[in-house]
Amino acid sequence: MYNVSVSPHVREKSTTKTVMRDVAVAVLPTLAFGVYRFGLNALFIILICVAACVLSELLFELISKKPITIFDYSAMVTGLILAMNLPPTAVWWIPVIGGVFAIIAVKMLFGGLGQNFMNPALAARCFLLISFTSRMNDFTVDGVSGATPLALLKAGESTDFLTLFLGFHGGCIGEVSALAILIGGLYLIVRKVISVRIPLTYILSTLVFISVINVVTGNEVTISYLAGHILSGGLLAGAFFMATDYVTSPITSKGQIVYGIIIGFMTALFRTLGSTAEGVSYAIIIGNLLVPIIEKITIPRPFGCERAKGDSE
Repeated sequence: MYNVSVSPHVREKSTTKTVMRDVAVAVLPTLAFGVYRFGLNALFIILICVAACVLSELLFELISKKPITIFDYSAMVTGLILAMNLPPTAVWWIPVIGGVFAIIAVKMLFGGLGQNFMNPALAARCFLLISFTSRMNDFTVDGVSGATPLALLKAGESTDFLTLFLGFHGGCIGEVSALAILIGGLYLIVRKVISVRIPLTYILSTLVFISVINVVTGNEVTISYLAGHILSGGLLAGAFFMATDYVTSPITSKGQIVYGIIIGFMTALFRTLGSTAEGVSYAIIIGNLLVPIIEKITIPRPFGCERAKGDSE
């Protein structure tokens, strides 16, 4: 028996349930705006995503005779995050496939919450993008199909700052309104669910690397161009709601900064040199895979412990 006798002990009041509840509250403004902007079909997709994720987890646990965990809200949050990343024109079976893949293939088969090696919702989005590319890139608004702001930026065209900030343009359900995303992100910071390290490092790194790549390739870099990259696409949503996932992001302070720089570089690379305008989902997924290495490198040395010769930091 190992007896812990050193005191006093500080008990953390946060639980998985309270953290997931806060994340759910934080994403409500941007999802609510998505429903307002795109109509009832967006709401339909959100409800299907949540139902598919919750039911997938429940059925898996019933069949495998494991404890029921759907009441910790983690499956619900996965559904909400997945819905944020889907186009408002998606047919009903797209969120069903995405929800089942996120929960079964990425989460439960690896041991459930805390054991998944990448963000389930983003993994599902990448799976859907690869499998159903045309449907996942259909951003028809009011019956009119048009390019997203990121696609316009990639083509060298200008975008309206206020439109991007408020969200009156085409895009995924939960990624169009920068204002709504910032409200949710601020809520998470105030509630101390997340720190500013990952979001701030990620956003700044993306801007720096986009600037560097454009200068190297001989393209002009302007303030409006960089503002367009911040306010459009999934950068803000990814920074506050996805890159900060407890399970798939580093726990060390230095590791979080390194992680933010890595996914910022990958996002800039995908957006400027890739074949598609977006790159947040792929960048964060790659960052998730590197987290074990990042933590191994950045883990602090125990106080009073001498490092053996040849050991790494």
